[in-house]
Amino acid sequence: MSEQALRLGTRRSRLAMAQSGHVADAVREVTGRPVELVEITTYGDTSREQLAQIGGTGVFVTALREALLKGEVDFAVHSLKDLPTGQPDVLALAAVPLREDPRDVLVARDGLTFAGLPDGARVGTGSPRRMAQLNAYARAHGRSIQTVPIRGNVDTRIGYVRDGELDAVVLAAAGLSRIGRIEEATDFLSVDMVLPAPGQGALAIECTAENAGLIAALGELDDPFTRAAVTAERSLLGALEAGCSAPVGALADLPPLSASLERGDPQADGQIVKEMRLRGVVGTTDGSTLVQLSTTGPVPETYDQAMALGRELAAEMLAKGAAGLMGERAL
Repeated sequence: MSEQALRLGTRRSRLAMAQSGHVADAVREVTGRPVELVEITTYGDTSREQLAQIGGTGVFVTALREALLKGEVDFAVHSLKDLPTGQPDVLALAAVPLREDPRDVLVARDGLTFAGLPDGARVGTGSPRRMAQLNAYARAHGRSIQTVPIRGNVDTRIGYVRDGELDAVVLAAAGLSRIGRIEEATDFLSVDMVLPAPGQGALAIECTAENAGLIAALGELDDPFTRAAVTAERSLLGALEAGCSAPVGALADLPPLSASLERGDPQADGQIVKEMRLRGVVGTTDGSTLVQLSTTGPVPETYDQAMALGRELAAEMLAKGAAGLMGERAL
């Protein structure tokens, strides 16, 4: 008699189905059990309003979590940046697999890069975070662009460019890559130019906290550094009391080895640099004001250490004026 299939809850979008399919394959490999995808429609998928107006991140998560708690699915896969920063006690974040490219990319007409866009170019994005940083970057380089709020799936967004309504749109590299369309990107935006959303490029695999056996099995897919990095990023976000409706970016990564060598670090030459750098940015969507800071410390070995790193940087940002910017969320 064949073993009962594990039911994986997923949103219905092409991207969600693609990334859930990858996770399903990995779960089959580590557990030896069949996995079936259970498609669930969330409010965020059906509403055409801007995310800031319908509640931000949680609109893509609530229906999946309800299905978990009702026993309709055994585990669920989320884009980690969609998760609210507070984790319910009844649910467990069983695994955070190895992160994909966290950068944003440009898809522009005529193969243009961001530097090649004409002044006044219309650039579509549904993210205040992207608006704030793109406008700030343009200002700093004597350029002018017009950021245009948009929603919709990848086809809809790229369609605005193909139809000539927009000169370019900005999307997450990981999303395009997961649906096999990364070649459509005309420019990869450096994280020095645009910091990604906290958790961007990472997935979250969630199940009920009482299912210890499944938590242990799914834990085989966990990448400890990715988990530490996104924990620090989400701690920063939570401490700033912001959701995705606020223009906040964050990224935790390994600082370049060359930087340690330049500092004369005796442990750097020929060894793995065991440091993590956390960068954060908060700004007004018109790009007129940004608070951008970073900190570097040992790679966190525990959840509490990663949380502390995020809170410490958030405190510095608030002291530098971030608190006064948090209300500047106009789209």
